[in-house]
Amino acid sequence: MNRVHIFRRVLLASAMVVAMLTVSSCKDGLIFDGEGDCGIYYRIRFKYDYNIKFADAFANEVNSVALYVFDQDNTLVHNITTTDNEMLSSGSFEIPLELEPGNYTLLAWCGVMNEESFDILADANTGTTKLEDMQVKMLRQHNDNNEATVDKDLLPLYHGTMALEVEDKPGTYTETMSLMKDTNSVRILLHEMSGHDVDADKFIFEIKDNNGLYNWDNTLLEDEEITYSAWYQTTGTADMEKETTRTVTEVNVALAELTIGRMRADKSPILYIKSRESGEELVRLPLAEYALLVKGYYRENMGDQEYLDRQDEYTMTLFLDEGEWVSSYILINSWRVVLNDTGLN
Repeated sequence: MNRVHIFRRVLLASAMVVAMLTVSSCKDGLIFDGEGDCGIYYRIRFKYDYNIKFADAFANEVNSVALYVFDQDNTLVHNITTTDNEMLSSGSFEIPLELEPGNYTLLAWCGVMNEESFDILADANTGTTKLEDMQVKMLRQHNDNNEATVDKDLLPLYHGTMALEVEDKPGTYTETMSLMKDTNSVRILLHEMSGHDVDADKFIFEIKDNNGLYNWDNTLLEDEEITYSAWYQTTGTADMEKETTRTVTEVNVALAELTIGRMRADKSPILYIKSRESGEELVRLPLAEYALLVKGYYRENMGDQEYLDRQDEYTMTLFLDEGEWVSSYILINSWRVVLNDTGLN
């Protein structure tokens, strides 16, 4: 092959490269790998590490995601939902977004897609729904006295929000939204110290609070008082061996489980335990205030509200003697709290 032919081939190849660059380029650069054009792309990931262990539990706990994107006028521009458990539990779940330059607010309500425990009040219509419309209401029933009640295990509710500034720089970017859990599991153990049998069905366990309406920013709005009833009650026994005599004694307990909404440090829900037969109030105590008594054991420098938001399970052991409440100490999440004020009931 002579030099003229070689030179012509070089020119042809160079021309093809220039043409490809001209077609595939945009004002700030070439095509970004995997996207196919010069748009601005975001991949939104999620994590649930706002818990007492500071560990990401998103893949293990969250079973639905509803992501809403609002523009600088707080108008809905995107709405993406998924209940795909395989994707959500994969450890690599993300939601892709293609956005124009501007300032956005991203809001996520997770765990509401089943509509069994919570309901998003807005219809989420693109172009009309406003950010402040995105309230979530806890589903409840009303008794004959028109009192709001919840008597079942609430499915977990999670909330997240973040601001997003999109610059006019084509490319693919990844952002991560942190979630907070808004539901709490409360287990109440009544430990009979006398050794006599204890029947869980002889007691009524209730928690009262007005924490069933959530604003878009996860603050609690004014709501009617809700009475949470135990959705599970049982009686149990355990054998304990005394260290001194090596004899075995039987411990009898009554267990009740309740699920409630978000607790506030400045307005504690009230736990009531009553006699089912007489209706007599046996125990009344402010749940959040007592839960915070053991905060120092976990995170001494953590704020009260942060502790309540990170901790989502509470086990409280109260002691009975011949069926009467012994108000000397209680166990909260395995920590013993000695009570100086015994006027609890």
